[in-house]
Amino acid sequence: MSQFLGVANAPCSWGVFDYDIGGDVPDFQVVLDEMVEAEYLGTELGDAGFMPSDADELRAELFDRDLQLVASFVPVNLSTPELGFIGDQQVFENAKLLAEVGGPNAVIVICDLPCSDPVRTEFAGRIQPEQTMSQDRWEFAAQTANQIANQVLDSTGLRTVYHPHCATFVETPQEVEFMMEVTHPHILGLCLDTGHYSYGGGDPLQLVRRYAERIWHVHYKGINANLAAEARIREMNYHQAIGHGVFSELQESHIDFAEITEALEDVGYDGWIVVEQAVNPGQGHPLESAKRNREFLKGLGI
Repeated sequence: MSQFLGVANAPCSWGVFDYDIGGDVPDFQVVLDEMVEAEYLGTELGDAGFMPSDADELRAELFDRDLQLVASFVPVNLSTPELGFIGDQQVFENAKLLAEVGGPNAVIVICDLPCSDPVRTEFAGRIQPEQTMSQDRWEFAAQTANQIANQVLDSTGLRTVYHPHCATFVETPQEVEFMMEVTHPHILGLCLDTGHYSYGGGDPLQLVRRYAERIWHVHYKGINANLAAEARIREMNYHQAIGHGVFSELQESHIDFAEITEALEDVGYDGWIVVEQAVNPGQGHPLESAKRNREFLKGLGI
């Protein structure tokens, strides 16, 4: 095993999202059982209400499967000041649960509310400069993100990372760079999500090299370059692109995960590698994909 804590997976690989797009999702116990069958060592918390919110109950479910709780992804409103604080209370509730069950190495993962803006949802993967936030919205985003991360640290001792995400207002390399510039480097880290950053127009390897000290959490998500190009040409919206298979299995991705793994080791990253194969509810064969993704990473020595 490498210097990483281990390889985990996330409920979104089974179609469980932190925003409602409809469709049936499996029970949390099925998801956890299949994670174990596919030889993962940890899981993220998933959508609010997906897993038990009682610490003792959740701890028992994970203990029975020898799984670690490694992170919680929580969307919050960072782009629309007039809506006020949306999602921040869920952050603090999840952080408390995460600290009790996951321990000090677990992290809170925040991002702007996905798919809350029709334009950003429609143009995900092909955002133009004029579609970004105004200065006052950036100020609100920075203040809110810093405040949440600081409160999470003070109340639970856990670290918070920002997750660039397609169909939000922090998607492109320029937007990610600005978010890093306007937030506190010792308070708010960065979640490297290889698939989202790539579909947003960035190079994940460059992100590792540029923000090495701020990468506190990692999502390995594949992207099929041919399907991504087709999605852009056909002007698919975010949901259509996911259904089209833009976020591929790792071995089918154009991303050089061997190179990224080496770079993470070189910069001293020692957290979890979380596999995410985002699929719409009911789409694909999550267990088989999870197994193939795990075998691929074994081939990289992870």
